[in-house]
Amino acid sequence: MNQEYLKAAEDSMKASLQHFTEELAGLRSGRANVAMIDSLKVNVYGQDMPLKGIASISTPDAKTLQIQPWDASNMAAIEKAITESQSLALTPDNDGHVIRINVPPMSEETRSQMVKVLHNKAEECNISLRNGRHDALNDGKAAAKAKKITEDDIERLEKDLNTLIDKYQAQVSEISKAKESELLQT
Repeated sequence: MNQEYLKAAEDSMKASLQHFTEELAGLRSGRANVAMIDSLKVNVYGQDMPLKGIASISTPDAKTLQIQPWDASNMAAIEKAITESQSLALTPDNDGHVIRINVPPMSEETRSQMVKVLHNKAEECNISLRNGRHDALNDGKAAAKAKKITEDDIERLEKDLNTLIDKYQAQVSEISKAKESELLQT
């Protein structure tokens, strides 16, 4: 019976870690990375669509992003979305066929800002992990109240959940440290 609560908590924790990893992929690190812009919303055909849904995105070198729209009429909309994105602060160069973005090196101030953003995202992930543990424990306690499981089962569940959250928090810490060292490289 405990396994279903543990499984629900682990599924929630996996989803939180996955979301954290995806968010970090889009965090600017001074190196061209497709993930920086692939989920950028572009208003085309009367609706907002992710950039990766309307164009191919590549990195011809470490400092350049290249966007080739599948429909050339979307060039202006893509360029506008990139220019207006305040979190990116990048300037697109449109030659009529492809859009190129030169990713400038980051200043010390920008690096420290990105590290702060990283730490905030890590804390949000840890909060989400704790919420997953809390929800599973509450479900277990409700089952104990309904006499479906014993108090001993609740104690085992709590111990197992603490072991599980420790594992996931260690992964968040490891991923954060790796990303922080990437951000601080000059």
